[in-house]
Amino acid sequence: MTSYLLLGFVVLITHFLEGITGFGCTVLALPFAIMLVGTKQAVPVLLFLALLLAGYIVLIDRKKIVWREFFKIVAFVGMGLPVGILTFNYLDERMLKMILGVFMVIVSIRGLLSSLVNLNESRLPKWILNLLLLCGGFIHGAFASGGPLVVIYAKKALPDKSNFRATICMLWTALNTVLLVGNIARGKMTAEIWEIIGICMPFLIAGTLA
Repeated sequence: MTSYLLLGFVVLITHFLEGITGFGCTVLALPFAIMLVGTKQAVPVLLFLALLLAGYIVLIDRKKIVWREFFKIVAFVGMGLPVGILTFNYLDERMLKMILGVFMVIVSIRGLLSSLVNLNESRLPKWILNLLLLCGGFIHGAFASGGPLVVIYAKKALPDKSNFRATICMLWTALNTVLLVGNIARGKMTAEIWEIIGICMPFLIAGTLA
């Protein structure tokens, strides 16, 4: 129970941040959640919570969604999503942790570099930006946390912060709904996972409102 409550505090902080920016809750929460409850439990729990938050933001900001960019992002992300789903389903926890670890290190290095120098990622060639969307789909299919790669493209395509948040949250709503339906169909949403979700719900609500 202590691990579940600690996870709740992680959920509160990370979903507070996503409520502001429109992305980041899962990728920030995942390393801590894995330490507390394990990979196979953490991913579906955070997936469901992120779906609720994204759906709420879409509901209140739906008029700010840029549908043209949404469908373009979905087209590329959708190609990587099935590969990520298969990776999560068939690799053991040790290999999944290794993949996630490499991804987190790359994201962290990029974050540190961006705070020191102007990376100017908007000048990246179009094919690289599209490749990042595809890789984001893979990471999202495996860990429900492809945001850092998708955001590199979205920052250029959606310079207005309100359009950015609404459109990105519409993307998470669509992708996480697909993943949730798949998890339910495969029997991955066990009683333990629903119990953890129930414990985390008050923390999710508090973080969202804040």
